[in-house]
Amino acid sequence: MRILVVEDEENVANFIRQGLAEEGYVVDTATDGELALDYAQTYTYDLILLDVLLPKIDGRDVARTLRRRGLSVPIIMLTALDTVDNRVEGLDSGADDYLVKPFAYRELLARIRARTRTHQGGSEPNELEIADLSLNRLTRQVKRGDQPVTLTAKEFSLLEYLMLHPGQVLSRTQLGEQVWGYDFFNQSNIVDVYVGYLRRKLDDGQEQPLIHTVRGVGYKIAAEE
Repeated sequence: MRILVVEDEENVANFIRQGLAEEGYVVDTATDGELALDYAQTYTYDLILLDVLLPKIDGRDVARTLRRRGLSVPIIMLTALDTVDNRVEGLDSGADDYLVKPFAYRELLARIRARTRTHQGGSEPNELEIADLSLNRLTRQVKRGDQPVTLTAKEFSLLEYLMLHPGQVLSRTQLGEQVWGYDFFNQSNIVDVYVGYLRRKLDDGQEQPLIHTVRGVGYKIAAEE
């Protein structure tokens, strides 16, 4: 799951980014409204955390522009402006939720989970299955057959993205940007390393391997090669 954090205070942005990354989210950060619009137009996000008082373009104007462009991505506004009028203006600009600083980090996580669940609706299932492999996106449980599989946050994100595109060949750059973020260095072998981790945990000792290499292109997950 990929989140854009739009926050001009570096300490706040880094705190949110680190915390969300530890939860398994892929996080990009933008420091002003103009950059936020560029990112939102270039990449697909599951949610945007948007500060109101931003350089170049105000957060409320960012939200209005995104809605005019037809983007339905959930937006949670983060701001120190806590009057009723401020909250109403933020929601009227296109935000789905409004969280006043300083906020409890657990509450931020709960708001993110609630908004992404609502937005997903029935478009993407929470339970993904390929052959005898299952992944639950809400509980973050993975099983191969009846055996639970313990994955790190990045391993889970990589498997989740593969399983959301069954049978589709995904390049290393695609996987890197989706799992590690926009600043992924595509000459790195980190994708190959993590695919190797998944193979050892999911395919070793199994009659039917599920993760396949497509030479010169990337990887795919499929029940049959």
